[in-house]
Parts: sequence; C-alpha cells; structure tokens
Amino acid sequence: MKTKYILTLFSIALFTASCTDNFESINENPNSPQNVGPQFLLANVISVEADQNAFYQGFRLANYLAQFAASVEFERIDRYEMGTNSEYWNTIFRLLTDIESMKKSEGSNEAYAAVGDIMQSYMFSQLTDLWGDVPFTDALKALDGQFTPKYDTQESIYTDPETGILASLEQSAATLENSNSSIQGDVMFAGNLDKWVRFANSLRLRYLLRISKRLTDFSELQALANSGKLMESNDQNAVVPYLSAAPNQYPLVNSSLGLYLEHRMTRTVDSVLTLWNDPRVTVLYKPTEVSVQAGNPAYKGLLNGQDRETISAAGINLDDISPFGTIFREVPDGVDAQIMQYSEVQFALAEAAERGYIIGDVETFYQNGIAASFAYYGVELPSDYFTRTAIALNGTDNLNKILMQKWLSLISNGHEAWFNVRRTGIPNLKPGPDNLNDNRYPVRYFYPESEQATNSANYAEAVERIGGDDINSKGWWEKE
Repeated sequence: MKTKYILTLFSIALFTASCTDNFESINENPNSPQNVGPQFLLANVISVEADQNAFYQGFRLANYLAQFAASVEFERIDRYEMGTNSEYWNTIFRLLTDIESMKKSEGSNEAYAAVGDIMQSYMFSQLTDLWGDVPFTDALKALDGQFTPKYDTQESIYTDPETGILASLEQSAATLENSNSSIQGDVMFAGNLDKWVRFANSLRLRYLLRISKRLTDFSELQALANSGKLMESNDQNAVVPYLSAAPNQYPLVNSSLGLYLEHRMTRTVDSVLTLWNDPRVTVLYKPTEVSVQAGNPAYKGLLNGQDRETISAAGINLDDISPFGTIFREVPDGVDAQIMQYSEVQFALAEAAERGYIIGDVETFYQNGIAASFAYYGVELPSDYFTRTAIALNGTDNLNKILMQKWLSLISNGHEAWFNVRRTGIPNLKPGPDNLNDNRYPVRYFYPESEQATNSANYAEAVERIGGDDINSKGWWEKE
C-alpha cells in the first residue's frame, strides 16, 4: 500500500534527511507542539471512521447494495458500477497510521494501545471484507521504508493466532479488563473501558459469525455468549452522536436537495415493512408527496437498478415514491454515526443458536434484537408484534425471519448489511433490470488504481490468488 499520505510522509523524510544538523533547532516553532496528545488522535480516529461508516459508506453507498435505497438517476452503484472506493481505502490507512502515532505518543498508555487495537481490528476487517486480500502485516511499515507491502490472505487476517483480528480483539479486551489506566478523547464511550471491552467482544462475535462457514469448532462463540461481556443494551451501542450545531451535524442535513432525493425507498423495503405492518417505516421513510396531497399518506418503493430512461418509460412519478425519513434530512442530530448496535449482537446470538453453533434461547435473542431496534429509533413496539404470522418464529423459517430483522436493523450501518447478505443470501436480493454486472450480485470493490501503479508485484500476486480483480471474486469466508 502506498497512498498519497504515505508519499507525503516519505517526501518529508527525504527532505529532512538532506538538511543541516541544526535544522530542527533553527526552525522549531515554539507555538506548534511537536507531539500530538493521544486523546486528540483517538478522538479523530473514532469520529472520522464513525462518520465514514454511517454516511459516506453507509447511507451513500451501501444502502444501494443492501437495497435500502434505490437511485432515481445518478448513483450508478445501484446498477452495480462499483468502482474502487479508493477514498475509503486511503482514509482507513491514514487512520491506521494515526493509531500507530497514538500508541507511540507521549502520554499514551496500555488503555490507549488496547483501544487503538480494537479500532485497528475493526478497520482491517473493513478493508478485507470490502476488497479481499489486503496489506496487513506490512501495511504500516512505510515509515520504516517499506512502501510496497505484501497482501495477506483474508484467512490469515482474521485467524492468525498472533496478529489476526480475532486474536487482537481478545487480547485487547483482556488488557482493558485488567487495566487501571484511563483515556481521554473517547467520543464514543466517554472513557468507559467496560464498554470498550463489550464492543471488542461483540466485534469478535460479529467476525466469528462472519467466518462461520470455515469453522468447525464453535466453542469461542459459546464462551462469548456465556461471558456476560457482550453489549447488553442500547446504552452500550458503539455510536458517535451527531450534534444539532455545525460542524458536527449529520452530513445529509447540509447536502444538496438533489443528493437527498436521489435516495428513495426501495420496493424490497416496501414489501418487507408492508408484510410486517411495521411502524418503523414512519421514521425511516416519508409518505409519498402524491399521497400526502391526496390526504391519504402512504409509502411506496422503487425497483432497484433502473436507469432514468427505464423509469421515465414506465411513467413512474417520482413524487409518488417515498424519500428517506425526517431524521436523515431535517433533524441535524436525528441519527448517530454508528459502528455497531446492541440489536446486532442479539440477532447474531439468535442466528448462532438457531444454527446450533451455541446453546441459547433463540426466541429471547430474537425478540431482544427487535425490541432494541424499535427502541433505538424511538418507535413503540406494537403489543401484538411478536405474535404476527410474518414475525413469530414457528420452527420452519426461523433463520429467514431472524436474518430479515437483522438486515433491516443494519440500515445505514456501513456495509454490514451487504456483508451479511453476501454471507447468508438473506434477503435474496435481485439485480435490477439495468444492472451492469450481467445479472450478478457484486461481492467486492476493485482495488484502487494506485495499487497497480505503485505496488504492482504484490497487487498482481493478490489478484491471481483471489481469482481476479473483479467485483464478483468472492472472499475466503463467503465461498461455498
């Protein structure tokens, strides 16, 4: 990996090395601190990554892939023109560099290091689940002169017993459980290390389920389920609240009206929420303008994957298609920059129990997840909801019902819903009529062009290993 950021650091290093011995003392600025405190680096890492996940990656991109949003004209990702998503690739590597700086910063301690490892594990999971094999063990060696990092396999990124994501999360949680250190700048959990422990363990649950097709021993899942150290309420959600005042408002509030109206309710969501008679629709979407003017507010979705000519030829009145809800546009702090919710943890446990990976009460996990999702959006749970035919677990299609509820709960939560659809096939999302991927559902982004130019040998090796730099090349955990 060799991003513009690393190129800049390399240029600075070369320039510094060529200067006189007393350059630093001559040019030292007494008003500019040379060492950034760990609290400022931590605040930046959390806030930038959460914002990226919720808005740029979640609302703007992944909501199309998971069919929470349908495009009316411009967003070709709805038709599976995937691109490279290179801006996110570069952002992640910049933040990973910030984490390394935080660990080495004056004033850092074991708690900062452990929290940094948790965020690092999360961001490496983003990289490998979006692109496949990626730089991992060599990824942050640019300052040591390594500008052409090798690509590690997705399997090793997750499962290496020393450096892998799962091992790192386990060690980080153990460190924080036994630490007397404290942290500042924690804009997600306000320095509460117990919440960081629960977040780390909940991420382990997420990732163990992610790779469950490759597992034969589920004892680690059972231990997590029994630990009492997972998220246990919405108060422990891994979210960063947006604020009512600028500049920390939800970005869509200050975006153009066209961007907002480009994202419409999908026929997929419409059919599901109608089947469930689910009142969360009133928060997540708005009634169509046509129905409101007629005095009979109603919700209506648009088929994904259509170009504007198809929409026009079908005579579709876009005023009769629902936009996203008020919380996404009119209320600056109506949503959070979310990374993980308690509801996801409960749905993960419900799935694991239903599949026989763990011993536990499927019904309790399932209902807890639903109740948590309703509470998160401030919607009253109907008294008969759990007894409705489309909702109640009946022993025949339990898994489908669990995963459909989980899918809805992940709206705008980065690409997590997309990852789950790729892993499970639920819901069974169909490419739209004008899709650009030969009627196939995509499973990754292309590698950034910069990798071909600056790290070509390692790029080529990775491409051959994963089966081609193609949006249909499945990763290790999702192959059949």
